[in-house]
Amino acid sequence: MINVNDPQPRTGCQDMWNAFMVKDAIFTLGSDIPLCPCTAEAIPNKLISYVEAKHIHKTIIKKDPDYHVDAYVHFYIDDQKFCGPKSSIWLYPYKVLDILRHFSGIITPDFSTFSDFPDAIKRYNTYRMRAFGYWMTTNGISVINNVRWGTAETWEYCFDGIPCNSIVAIGTVASKIRLLENRPLFETGLKEMIRLLHPHTIIVYGSANYPFFDELRQLGINIIAFESDTSLAFSSKKKRGVKHE
Repeated sequence: MINVNDPQPRTGCQDMWNAFMVKDAIFTLGSDIPLCPCTAEAIPNKLISYVEAKHIHKTIIKKDPDYHVDAYVHFYIDDQKFCGPKSSIWLYPYKVLDILRHFSGIITPDFSTFSDFPDAIKRYNTYRMRAFGYWMTTNGISVINNVRWGTAETWEYCFDGIPCNSIVAIGTVASKIRLLENRPLFETGLKEMIRLLHPHTIIVYGSANYPFFDELRQLGINIIAFESDTSLAFSSKKKRGVKHE
Protein backbone atom coordinates (compact mmCIF):
# COMPACT_ATOMS: atom_id res chain seq x y z
CA MET A 1 0.00 0.00 0.00
CA ILE A 2 1.17 3.52 -0.76
CA ASN A 3 1.39 5.99 2.10
CA VAL A 4 0.01 9.16 0.52
CA ASN A 5 2.03 11.28 2.95
CA ASP A 6 5.34 9.55 2.11
CA PRO A 7 7.36 11.95 -0.09
CA GLN A 8 9.38 9.07 -1.54
CA PRO A 9 7.30 5.89 -1.85
CA ARG A 10 9.12 2.70 -2.81
CA THR A 11 9.45 2.05 -6.54
CA GLY A 12 6.74 -0.25 -7.86
CA CYS A 13 4.28 0.35 -5.02
CA GLN A 14 0.62 0.44 -5.99
CA ASP A 15 -2.22 1.99 -4.04
CA MET A 16 -4.25 -1.16 -3.36
CA TRP A 17 -6.48 0.41 -0.70
CA ASN A 18 -7.35 3.80 -2.24
CA ALA A 19 -5.14 5.71 0.15
CA PHE A 20 -5.26 8.60 -2.33
CA MET A 21 -8.86 9.20 -1.27
CA VAL A 22 -7.86 10.32 2.21
CA LYS A 23 -4.84 12.46 1.36
CA ASP A 24 -4.74 15.36 3.86
CA ALA A 25 -7.85 14.05 5.65
CA ILE A 26 -8.34 14.38 9.40
CA PHE A 27 -8.93 11.07 11.20
CA THR A 28 -10.90 10.38 14.33
CA LEU A 29 -9.06 9.23 17.43
CA GLY A 30 -9.40 5.55 18.19
CA SER A 31 -11.31 4.39 15.12
CA ASP A 32 -9.18 6.14 12.45
CA ILE A 33 -12.25 7.05 10.40
CA PRO A 34 -11.63 9.99 8.05
CA LEU A 35 -13.71 13.10 8.63
CA CYS A 36 -16.14 13.68 5.76
CA PRO A 37 -17.54 17.21 5.82
CA CYS A 38 -21.09 17.92 4.72
CA THR A 39 -20.66 20.29 1.78
CA ALA A 40 -24.29 20.48 0.65
CA GLU A 41 -25.62 24.02 0.81
CA ALA A 42 -29.27 23.13 0.31
CA ILE A 43 -31.72 20.23 0.57
CA PRO A 44 -31.78 18.07 -2.56
CA ASN A 45 -34.73 18.61 -4.87
CA LYS A 46 -34.65 14.98 -5.92
CA LEU A 47 -32.88 11.71 -5.15
CA ILE A 48 -32.00 9.11 -7.78
CA SER A 49 -30.15 5.83 -7.41
CA TYR A 50 -26.64 5.28 -8.70
CA VAL A 51 -28.09 2.75 -11.16
CA GLU A 52 -30.37 5.43 -12.60
CA ALA A 53 -27.52 7.94 -12.68
CA LYS A 54 -25.41 5.52 -14.74
CA HIS A 55 -28.29 5.04 -17.17
CA ILE A 56 -28.78 8.78 -17.55
CA HIS A 57 -25.06 9.30 -18.11
CA LYS A 58 -24.84 6.59 -20.76
CA THR A 59 -27.86 8.03 -22.57
CA ILE A 60 -26.86 11.69 -22.55
CA ILE A 61 -23.07 12.01 -22.39
CA LYS A 62 -22.36 11.70 -26.13
CA LYS A 63 -25.09 14.19 -27.02
CA ASP A 64 -24.25 16.68 -24.29
CA PRO A 65 -20.85 16.29 -22.57
CA ASP A 66 -21.67 19.16 -20.19
CA TYR A 67 -25.12 18.00 -19.12
CA HIS A 68 -26.36 18.59 -15.58
CA VAL A 69 -29.13 16.87 -13.63
CA ASP A 70 -30.57 18.61 -10.56
CA ALA A 71 -30.64 15.54 -8.34
CA TYR A 72 -28.53 13.93 -5.64
CA VAL A 73 -27.32 10.41 -6.27
CA HIS A 74 -27.93 7.85 -3.52
CA PHE A 75 -26.65 4.32 -2.94
CA TYR A 76 -29.62 2.83 -1.06
CA ILE A 77 -29.53 -0.18 -3.35
CA ASP A 78 -28.05 -3.67 -3.14
CA ASP A 79 -24.27 -3.51 -2.68
CA GLN A 80 -23.74 -5.64 -5.78
CA LYS A 81 -25.23 -2.84 -7.89
CA PHE A 82 -22.54 -0.37 -6.90
CA CYS A 83 -19.77 -2.56 -5.53
CA GLY A 84 -19.83 -5.63 -7.75
CA PRO A 85 -16.68 -6.82 -9.56
CA LYS A 86 -17.56 -4.93 -12.77
CA SER A 87 -19.39 -1.96 -11.28
CA SER A 88 -17.47 -1.21 -8.10
CA ILE A 89 -17.28 2.43 -7.13
CA TRP A 90 -14.33 1.44 -4.95
CA LEU A 91 -12.37 -0.30 -7.71
CA TYR A 92 -13.15 2.24 -10.45
CA PRO A 93 -13.56 5.54 -8.58
CA TYR A 94 -12.48 7.80 -11.43
CA LYS A 95 -15.10 6.34 -13.76
CA VAL A 96 -17.65 7.00 -11.03
CA LEU A 97 -16.41 10.57 -10.59
CA ASP A 98 -16.93 11.20 -14.32
CA ILE A 99 -20.59 10.28 -13.80
CA LEU A 100 -21.28 11.96 -10.47
CA ARG A 101 -19.84 15.34 -11.46
CA HIS A 102 -22.90 15.82 -13.70
CA PHE A 103 -25.31 15.73 -10.75
CA SER A 104 -26.01 18.19 -7.96
CA GLY A 105 -24.38 16.02 -5.32
CA ILE A 106 -24.34 12.65 -3.59
CA ILE A 107 -25.34 10.93 -0.42
CA THR A 108 -22.32 8.89 0.60
CA PRO A 109 -22.40 5.16 -0.21
CA ASP A 110 -24.52 2.84 1.90
CA PHE A 111 -22.01 0.01 2.25
CA SER A 112 -23.75 -2.71 4.25
CA THR A 113 -23.03 -3.19 7.95
CA PHE A 114 -25.53 -5.92 8.77
CA SER A 115 -25.54 -7.27 12.31
CA ASP A 116 -24.37 -10.73 11.20
CA PHE A 117 -21.28 -9.29 9.46
CA PRO A 118 -17.89 -9.69 11.16
CA ASP A 119 -16.92 -6.58 13.08
CA ALA A 120 -13.90 -5.99 10.83
CA ILE A 121 -16.10 -5.75 7.73
CA LYS A 122 -18.53 -3.36 9.43
CA ARG A 123 -15.67 -1.09 10.43
CA TYR A 124 -14.14 -1.27 6.94
CA ASN A 125 -17.43 -0.40 5.27
CA THR A 126 -17.92 2.54 7.64
CA TYR A 127 -14.41 3.71 6.73
CA ARG A 128 -15.22 3.41 3.03
CA MET A 129 -18.37 5.52 3.36
CA ARG A 130 -16.39 8.42 4.81
CA ALA A 131 -13.30 7.98 2.62
CA PHE A 132 -15.31 7.96 -0.60
CA GLY A 133 -17.35 10.95 0.56
CA TYR A 134 -14.27 12.91 1.60
CA TRP A 135 -12.65 12.26 -1.78
CA MET A 136 -15.79 13.50 -3.53
CA THR A 137 -15.61 16.77 -1.58
CA THR A 138 -12.01 17.27 -2.72
CA ASN A 139 -13.27 16.98 -6.29
CA GLY A 140 -15.92 19.66 -5.82
CA ILE A 141 -18.89 17.31 -5.38
CA SER A 142 -21.56 18.36 -2.86
CA VAL A 143 -21.81 15.65 -0.22
CA ILE A 144 -24.29 14.63 2.46
CA ASN A 145 -23.21 11.90 4.85
CA ASN A 146 -25.17 8.67 4.98
CA VAL A 147 -25.42 7.34 8.53
CA ARG A 148 -25.75 3.62 9.09
CA TRP A 149 -25.66 1.86 12.44
CA GLY A 150 -26.14 -1.66 13.70
CA THR A 151 -26.40 -3.13 17.15
CA ALA A 152 -24.96 -1.28 20.14
CA GLU A 153 -21.35 -2.40 19.65
CA THR A 154 -21.18 -0.46 16.34
CA TRP A 155 -21.92 2.83 18.04
CA GLU A 156 -18.29 3.28 19.07
CA TYR A 157 -17.36 3.95 15.43
CA CYS A 158 -20.42 4.06 13.13
CA PHE A 159 -21.08 7.78 13.79
CA ASP A 160 -17.41 8.76 13.53
CA GLY A 161 -16.21 11.07 10.79
CA ILE A 162 -19.52 12.94 10.48
CA PRO A 163 -19.63 16.58 11.60
CA CYS A 164 -22.10 17.72 14.23
CA ASN A 165 -24.98 20.07 13.47
CA SER A 166 -25.14 19.21 9.78
CA ILE A 167 -27.45 17.55 7.26
CA VAL A 168 -27.34 13.77 7.39
CA ALA A 169 -29.18 11.04 5.48
CA ILE A 170 -30.52 7.66 6.56
CA GLY A 171 -32.34 4.83 4.81
CA THR A 172 -35.34 3.07 6.31
CA VAL A 173 -35.88 0.46 3.60
CA ALA A 174 -33.00 -1.93 4.34
CA SER A 175 -33.73 -1.62 8.07
CA LYS A 176 -37.19 -3.12 7.45
CA ILE A 177 -38.75 -1.00 10.17
CA ARG A 178 -42.19 -1.64 8.73
CA LEU A 179 -41.88 -4.81 10.83
CA LEU A 180 -42.58 -4.11 14.49
CA GLU A 181 -39.77 -6.33 15.75
CA ASN A 182 -37.15 -4.28 13.88
CA ARG A 183 -38.18 -0.86 15.18
CA PRO A 184 -36.63 -0.89 18.68
CA LEU A 185 -33.10 -1.41 17.35
CA PHE A 186 -33.56 1.26 14.68
CA GLU A 187 -35.08 3.75 17.12
CA THR A 188 -32.37 3.20 19.74
CA GLY A 189 -29.63 3.77 17.17
CA LEU A 190 -31.44 6.84 15.84
CA LYS A 191 -31.55 8.35 19.33
CA GLU A 192 -27.84 7.67 19.77
CA MET A 193 -27.13 9.39 16.47
CA ILE A 194 -29.11 12.43 17.58
CA ARG A 195 -27.26 12.51 20.91
CA LEU A 196 -23.84 12.40 19.28
CA LEU A 197 -24.29 14.33 16.02
CA HIS A 198 -27.12 16.81 16.75
CA PRO A 199 -28.15 17.06 13.06
CA HIS A 200 -30.40 19.97 12.15
CA THR A 201 -31.80 18.11 9.14
CA ILE A 202 -32.31 14.41 8.44
CA ILE A 203 -33.01 13.21 4.92
CA VAL A 204 -34.92 9.92 5.01
CA TYR A 205 -34.87 7.59 2.05
CA GLY A 206 -38.09 5.67 2.56
CA SER A 207 -41.01 6.27 4.86
CA ALA A 208 -40.74 8.65 7.81
CA ASN A 209 -44.29 8.01 8.97
CA TYR A 210 -43.33 6.64 12.37
CA PRO A 211 -43.85 8.09 15.87
CA PHE A 212 -40.13 8.45 16.58
CA PHE A 213 -39.75 10.79 13.60
CA ASP A 214 -42.65 12.88 14.94
CA GLU A 215 -40.73 13.19 18.21
CA LEU A 216 -37.71 14.51 16.33
CA ARG A 217 -39.87 17.04 14.49
CA GLN A 218 -41.10 18.27 17.86
CA LEU A 219 -37.47 18.80 18.86
CA GLY A 220 -37.07 21.13 15.87
CA ILE A 221 -35.19 18.70 13.64
CA ASN A 222 -36.11 19.03 9.99
CA ILE A 223 -37.20 15.64 8.58
CA ILE A 224 -37.23 15.44 4.78
CA ALA A 225 -38.53 12.13 3.39
CA PHE A 226 -38.13 10.83 -0.16
CA GLU A 227 -40.16 7.85 -1.31
CA SER A 228 -38.09 4.79 -2.13
CA ASP A 229 -37.92 3.47 -5.68
CA THR A 230 -39.78 0.35 -4.51
CA SER A 231 -42.61 2.43 -3.06
CA LEU A 232 -42.85 4.58 -6.18
CA ALA A 233 -42.96 1.50 -8.40
CA PHE A 234 -45.69 -0.07 -6.26
CA SER A 235 -47.73 3.14 -6.33
CA SER A 236 -47.41 3.24 -10.11
CA LYS A 237 -48.66 -0.34 -10.37
CA LYS A 238 -51.65 0.46 -8.19
CA LYS A 239 -52.57 3.40 -10.40
CA ARG A 240 -52.42 1.17 -13.47
CA GLY A 241 -54.44 -1.53 -11.76
CA VAL A 242 -51.60 -4.07 -11.77
CA LYS A 243 -51.86 -6.69 -9.04
CA HIS A 244 -48.94 -6.78 -6.63
CA GLU A 245 -47.51 -10.26 -6.24
